[in-house]
Amino acid sequence: MTDTHENQPPKAACAWLVRLPEIFEGIAADVLQRFGAISSTRLGQDYYLIKTATPEAIQRSEVAKFARWNLPMDHTWPCNAQKMDGFIEKAAQTLIKKFGERKPQGIFIGTLHPTSPDKYYKGLASNLRGRVLQLFPKLAAGAVEEQDATAETLFCLVGKEGLFCGMQSPRASNGLYAGGSKYIDQDAPDTISRAGAKIAEALHYLLLHRPPLKEGSHWLELGACPGGMTSELLARGQRVTAIDRAPLDKRLDGRPGLKFVLADVAEFQPRAGTTYDALLCDMNGPPEESIEQVIRLSRSLKKGGLVVFTLKVPRIENVEEPCELFRLIASMSKAAGLSLLAQTHLTYNRHEFTLFLEKPRD
Repeated sequence: MTDTHENQPPKAACAWLVRLPEIFEGIAADVLQRFGAISSTRLGQDYYLIKTATPEAIQRSEVAKFARWNLPMDHTWPCNAQKMDGFIEKAAQTLIKKFGERKPQGIFIGTLHPTSPDKYYKGLASNLRGRVLQLFPKLAAGAVEEQDATAETLFCLVGKEGLFCGMQSPRASNGLYAGGSKYIDQDAPDTISRAGAKIAEALHYLLLHRPPLKEGSHWLELGACPGGMTSELLARGQRVTAIDRAPLDKRLDGRPGLKFVLADVAEFQPRAGTTYDALLCDMNGPPEESIEQVIRLSRSLKKGGLVVFTLKVPRIENVEEPCELFRLIASMSKAAGLSLLAQTHLTYNRHEFTLFLEKPRD
């Protein structure tokens, strides 16, 4: 009998753009190797252009959690746009010729250096998108949050390294924006802490996987002090029961929709019959202990209730230890009846990942 696998030709390598947050720079080579990278070129602050015969590993392998965003490279144009006459028109004509018949639901263009103080490429990206939209027929998604998470979008990134484009669904890419990140202004005068940016981005990311919670939904927040996340939830019309041993920022005093309980999370017990739509945990300390409290209190979640859990890793010095800790937390959650909906590394995460869990609807 002939082994059919032996007769199959090897897969051809394809170009792929992956975004590994700068905090993972020390393990980037190992992660890229596990993605099957035959070669890699660093672009921008934390992008890598790789060639791989196993792109499925980027989205479905155990180390996929280290890639914040990914995109197949259907068109790459290494160039210095700043020194080129007519770059916008040349690029726009190329995009309509190459992608017009594929009918993307939307077109979104970002920069390879999104946090750079130099605004040139941010302006270039905006002007290029404007010209491209003039050439394409009317698109179904004119704004980021209008996208169908499962339909293909044309994403492009531009920078001093050139123009890099591809089509893929936002869910497969792991983000609704080109580059995957929604940047939040942390310098606003009413900002209580950077944790507020985390939950704001987390709720945006969640649109990839389920509809947003209705206004007036009731959240149970564990370890809420000083109240950065609490403030963001209240600003979105949510109700919050916040638990912490330390008081919240005084700016939250008297806010409608807020109930604060000054107590240790481990000692808190909801009043009989109380149910919540969602549970939020960003507590410090060993994640094994934090998830035990989440599991205990998830009994008060409604069917289909959401859990947003920050998995805090002591240090990320290799690939194996974070993955082992992740497996433990996922296993504990599953045993308690909570299903893992998604996981990602948000822009405002450090040595941590954000996990999204759900309570069964049946």
